[in-house]
Amino acid sequence: MIISHTKGRGKKIHLLLDNEYKITTDIDFWSENFIKDGTDIDEEEWQELCNKINYQKAINKCYDLLSRRDHSVKELKTKLLRTVDENNAQRAIERMLELGYLDDEKYAKALLNHLVNNKNMSASFIKQEMYKRGVPSEIVSDLLCSTEIDNVSSIKELILTKYRLKLKAEKGKEKVISALMRKGFTYNDIKMAFNEIEDEEI
Repeated sequence: MIISHTKGRGKKIHLLLDNEYKITTDIDFWSENFIKDGTDIDEEEWQELCNKINYQKAINKCYDLLSRRDHSVKELKTKLLRTVDENNAQRAIERMLELGYLDDEKYAKALLNHLVNNKNMSASFIKQEMYKRGVPSEIVSDLLCSTEIDNVSSIKELILTKYRLKLKAEKGKEKVISALMRKGFTYNDIKMAFNEIEDEEI
């Protein structure tokens, strides 16, 4: 098989075998792993090169995603598998763990803090959101058991900010109660929150 390359847009390098496009890498990788056009390579050599390319793609994707926000291990791997194979996705995950860029427990604690203090989510919705983000169930259980979540305070905050104007509409209170219940809050907690607000305003 005869290998050759063409320059793509930006830093992209397209690799061809017998003049047929096969895979894309970047100029940085190619400068370190350059093979002269017209070189005859066998299947084993080609697969080794593709494996290196896909691993580097996985590493680069990890850095890109983690630079935007933290991820759980499962969440990050799911995203990697959209563009690279299982083996190289797992290798990249292991590298991120070695470097300390992935830590499910640390991530879960930060996520919990955000969901409670910034989003005023109910305990049940927090659990759902953590599962959705790929946080392991044992970490979710341990964290929620060791954290006191004040649902009533969260409800009061939502009523006084997000839902204050809705209360003035026709059947406003009923609509707000329904909205809060859809967020996972119990009717008893909602009722208690309304009672506390009324007591504070007297």
